[in-house]
Amino acid sequence: MKRVPSIKQLQYLLALHEHQHFGRAAEACYIGQSTLSAAIANLEETMNAQLLERDHKTFIFTPLGEDVVRQARYIVEQCEELTEFAKCQGKPMAGPLRLGCIPTIAPFVLSEVMALARERFPELQLLLREDTTENSLQSLTEGRLDLVLLALPYDTGTLHTEVLAQDPFKLVLHKDWLERGFQQDISQWPDESIFLLEREHCMTGHAVKACELDDNRKVNPFFATSLHTLSQMVNNKLGVTFMPQMAINSGLLRGTELVAQKPGSGQAYRDIGVAWRPTSSKLRSYRQMAQLITEVLQQKCSD
Repeated sequence: MKRVPSIKQLQYLLALHEHQHFGRAAEACYIGQSTLSAAIANLEETMNAQLLERDHKTFIFTPLGEDVVRQARYIVEQCEELTEFAKCQGKPMAGPLRLGCIPTIAPFVLSEVMALARERFPELQLLLREDTTENSLQSLTEGRLDLVLLALPYDTGTLHTEVLAQDPFKLVLHKDWLERGFQQDISQWPDESIFLLEREHCMTGHAVKACELDDNRKVNPFFATSLHTLSQMVNNKLGVTFMPQMAINSGLLRGTELVAQKPGSGQAYRDIGVAWRPTSSKLRSYRQMAQLITEVLQQKCSD
C-alpha cells in the first residue's frame, strides 16, 4: 500500500505554518518540540519533498511547502467537516457553525440572529467571532470560520458571496445644524465637515462611494474607531457623518440630539452579504443560515 501523509502530520504542518516557530507550534499541539520536528521530517520523507529550509535556529517554508500547506488546509478542513457530519448524522443546522461578522454589523444584528437560530434550530451551536473584514476572510479561507457576514462589495478572492440585503446610509447631524446648508449638494459643504470611521473599517469606503464623497477636502482627517464614538463626535457638534440604517434602527442615536436624513444621493447604501468556501460540505447549512440572517436584516435595514 502506498504511503500517504497522516491527518495528524498535516495538522502539525498547519500549526507550524501558523505559528512560524517550532516551540509555539508544539505547545499549540500539546506535544513536545522534538515530536513535532520528527513528524515534519517524516512528512517530508513520506512526500519525498523538502517543505522547509532549515539552518541551526531558523527555518522558512519552501515554495512547494507553501503549496502543500494550502492543500493540507483543505484536506484537514474536509476531514473535520466529515467528523461533524457523522456526529450530526448528516443533518444540516446541527452541531457547531462558526460565524464571523464585522464590527459595523455585529452589534446590530447578531443578538437577533442568535435568538432566532436557537428557536428554529435547537441542535445548532452558533459560535460568533467579531473582527475586521480582512481578518474574518483570512480566517474563513484558513478554515477557522465557516461563514462570514460582511458588507459588500469587497474583494473576496475565490470565496462564494451572496448579497442578502441593502443597508441605506443616512446623513446624521446635530439638530442645531439643520439650517447649516447640509441639504445642499455635498460640494457646497464646508471642508473637513464629514467624520468617518478609521479606514480599516470597510464601511468608510462604502460610505465614500455610496454618498459620492469625491472631494477629500470634505472629509475630516480625524477618524473614529467605532460607530458609537462617531455618534458622540457628531453629537458634540464637531461635524456630520453617514451611518447605516441598521445602526440607526438599533437605537444608536437614542439619548442624543442627532437626527438622520436621507442624503442627496438616492443610491446611498451598502450591500450586506455572506461569504463561504465553495468547497465546503456544509452548503445546506450555509444557505439556511443565510435565509435566517436575511429575515433579521429585512427588519433592521428597513427605511
